[in-house]
Amino acid sequence: MTVRTRWFLATLLVFALPLNARAATPTADFLQANMNPEVDPGVDFFEYANGGWLARNPIPASESSWGIGNAVTDQIHLSLRKINEQAAAGPRTPGSDEQKIGDFWATAMDTALADRVGTQPLTDEFRRIDAIDGARRALDAAFALHAIGVEPFFGFYVGQDEKDSAAMAVHLGQGGLGLPDRDFYFNDDKDVANIRKEYVAHLARVLALLGRNVERAPADADAVMRFETELAAASRKLEDLRDPQANYNKMTPAELTRRNTPSIDWATRFSAWDIAPAYVIVGQPEFMAALDGMLRRTPAGVLRDYLRLRLITTYADTLGSGFDDENFSFHGKVLSGQKQQRARWKRVLDSEDTAMGMVLGRIFVGEYFSAQAKQRYVDMVEAVRTTYRDRIDRLEWMSPATKAKAREKLASITPKVGYPDKWPDFSSLAIGRDSYATNMMNAMRWHHADRLSKLGKPVDRSEWVMTPQTYNAYYNPSNNEIVLPAAIFTVPGTPDALVDDAVAYGYAGASTIGHEITHGFDDEGRQFDAAGNLADWWTAQDAKRFEQRAARMVQQFDAYEPLPGLHINGSASLGENIADYGGVLLGLEAFKKTEQYRKGETIGGLTPLQRYFMGYALGWMSRPREEVLRARLLSDVHAPAKWRVLGPMSNIPEFYEAFGVEPGEPMYRPAEERVNIW
Repeated sequence: MTVRTRWFLATLLVFALPLNARAATPTADFLQANMNPEVDPGVDFFEYANGGWLARNPIPASESSWGIGNAVTDQIHLSLRKINEQAAAGPRTPGSDEQKIGDFWATAMDTALADRVGTQPLTDEFRRIDAIDGARRALDAAFALHAIGVEPFFGFYVGQDEKDSAAMAVHLGQGGLGLPDRDFYFNDDKDVANIRKEYVAHLARVLALLGRNVERAPADADAVMRFETELAAASRKLEDLRDPQANYNKMTPAELTRRNTPSIDWATRFSAWDIAPAYVIVGQPEFMAALDGMLRRTPAGVLRDYLRLRLITTYADTLGSGFDDENFSFHGKVLSGQKQQRARWKRVLDSEDTAMGMVLGRIFVGEYFSAQAKQRYVDMVEAVRTTYRDRIDRLEWMSPATKAKAREKLASITPKVGYPDKWPDFSSLAIGRDSYATNMMNAMRWHHADRLSKLGKPVDRSEWVMTPQTYNAYYNPSNNEIVLPAAIFTVPGTPDALVDDAVAYGYAGASTIGHEITHGFDDEGRQFDAAGNLADWWTAQDAKRFEQRAARMVQQFDAYEPLPGLHINGSASLGENIADYGGVLLGLEAFKKTEQYRKGETIGGLTPLQRYFMGYALGWMSRPREEVLRARLLSDVHAPAKWRVLGPMSNIPEFYEAFGVEPGEPMYRPAEERVNIW
């Protein structure tokens, strides 16, 4: 599944700003309050479009980055907080949505209760871990932890079979790391090396909080780090995980045991979960083989500590101030650069979204997402789809046979806008006021059971994996669908009806709708057919042409160096970069069919074409701290926000036209060096 993270447009106080000589002096307009008129758009379009707002809005101490998306999220959080506080204070019918919401909120906000109960809710898990004397009991504990949302040793999920989208299958693969990605364990950058040092110190402090002698804890933490480093060494690199064929290895549980993991009887392990899958899909068989050997030779004490630390890390924010503060000292301060914790109520809302976000979402959309707004973006989806079909017809490098298949796939894409037509049934989820950790464990067990229950049943293609209040969107290749939650269209302080089409097509038509549709035709998505199956529908010559054109984009992004010595990974981020580029092209051509574009009238001194590109740039108005930028460069398939503006713009001829970008300026690329795919 391709999931795209982005920040969107927010409107703050506006006032007139002089533009540089390339545009007339505007009147007040919400686009201009965010600009930096001292910067030439041909030098740095991101800073030109967004620099004024970013200069006036430094990153707060509690945040790892700050931008337009934070304003959106803050507005959504205020709405969700109101729903929670009303549910917690009012009369509630046992088992109702309001009761679950109210009890979750009241318990999670009760810090005195969390401090008082400490790790008591995890007693059964710790007993199971304490009993480990070798690989078998380590696996007993690990499988129990997977059922409550902890993911030690390996990755596990139930999802559609990539080569048979009508079937649900068990997927297994690499996992179990405490740092964000394998490269954190090996990169020789001095700041990354310091992260490793701080991570081991953090592990030692957690062990001390669990009662370990402070003199012994550092050596025990070192042993866990060596175990994780060996897991990382067996893991594939980020870019290698984007090859769906190479990461699809179908076999029976017995075959997996025989070929790769003789110490793990998968059929028996699955039977303990009351499932008996006929086959499993293994992403990285060599990782599973390496894990098997590690389990057999690693001392039991190291396995116990590793599992304790994975459990505590997952539940730290529910266990009282000691574990919560220590977790923040590393994951917040060291990895993300935060100076202080975010407000507890905001963190509770994030946990609630993970636990039972659809329960809250059903109330949220009824109060905060109008039918008129939904219809606008339903119509925009079809405008962008029509545009894509026209662009496919005009492609010079693609054969008629592949074009026919591409049109078939495009026509089959299912758009889901706003919220689900059918809501999941959470009636069996027990939420009470015993403890925050207990509620989270109950929720994770509910989700685990729900996933397992899908095996052997028809695929529910109406299901959503994001809540309506999630500020994100995704393309799911197995369903050949784009999913656009209600929150993604939020423009704080501005009714949707007051956002002109140029801006709407820039930040929604390009950055969301066009982006997600293009994911169906990026380097990974193009390998899935109209029915959502991993199947080759390209002629060999067309596939080669696509790869040659995509290679130019890899080279472009490889050359970007956001931090000294750390470049964007053009291969790992290729799918997102193609989707950004394609989204801008699709949104632009669709916008050109609107009345606003045809009239050509300026608003606030900006032409429709300028407003379109400014709207796209505003969607990425965000600035990260250096720590989180470093982490994302090593672990994220998305390029940093600034380069998601600079990269696409440098390949779009109409951008050059709109802002008079000339040869020799940093934003300029000669025509023969520009990407030309979709």
